[in-house]
Amino acid sequence: MDPVETGSRRTLGGSGLMVSAVGVGTNRWAAGVNDGAVLETWRTLLDGGVDFVDTAEVYGFGKSERLVGKCLGETPRAGVVATKFAPFIARTSPRHLIAALDASLARLGLPAVDLYYVHFPFPFIDLSVFAEGLTEAAKSGKARAVGVSNFGADATRRMADLLGRAGVPLAANEVSYSLVNRKPERNGVLDACREVGAALVAYFPLASGRLAGTGAQTKDPRLERLQAVLASTAQDHQASVGEVALAWLLARDPCVIPIPGATKAPHAKLNAAAMRLKLTGEEFASIDAASAPAAG
Repeated sequence: MDPVETGSRRTLGGSGLMVSAVGVGTNRWAAGVNDGAVLETWRTLLDGGVDFVDTAEVYGFGKSERLVGKCLGETPRAGVVATKFAPFIARTSPRHLIAALDASLARLGLPAVDLYYVHFPFPFIDLSVFAEGLTEAAKSGKARAVGVSNFGADATRRMADLLGRAGVPLAANEVSYSLVNRKPERNGVLDACREVGAALVAYFPLASGRLAGTGAQTKDPRLERLQAVLASTAQDHQASVGEVALAWLLARDPCVIPIPGATKAPHAKLNAAAMRLKLTGEEFASIDAASAPAAG
């Protein structure tokens, strides 16, 4: 069968923004990583064609945003920046969202952010409150696109509808998705993203390193079977197992944009290389079967 085409650029839903098909998550940038290593990692990502960088105000209490801003200021090439609003109990109105966005922009050193998410749903806040805040963020020009994170299928559709009434597209839903965690396929989130025309931005796409051989390993027959198939495919392509795992996600659906973390230049180089790895139909099907949940 022909190789599964993925491409190196993808759209953020109906926002019109184009981003690299693989991005980078920066949660660990706030966890004591040397600032020089972060800058080297960012330069390596840009050299490999990765320009989509994901952060949040809660990552290191703003440290990740400040590091992203520093990286952007020290490299001539532009990045596409996403950050997030955390709707804690005392932050329950559109004005709280806009105030948080202003603070994020100050830390990033930017006049506007490319994508602004609500980080997670808050059960006691009506979704219309989030929609109103995101609409203001978009129409004020402080956010070029808006999205949600960790939202279920029904809430994704509801947010898309509320934003759509104001003429603002829902650009993305960011959720955990990998060959180890395929819940978005079963709980309707992937289908909902397709229906409303939003990207599914996949965090933990390498299952916290378990699919790259760097994370904590457990005795799990299914995971061991999957790792064996990934290793065999990687050998055939002279690639890493992490590249293959990311390439499978890219081939799974054109709306999927994985954002693996990277704190070292070699990891960044491998993640970027996944955009150029083309799986055959047989390889894709073999990995799909190996990662499928056990019957029953």
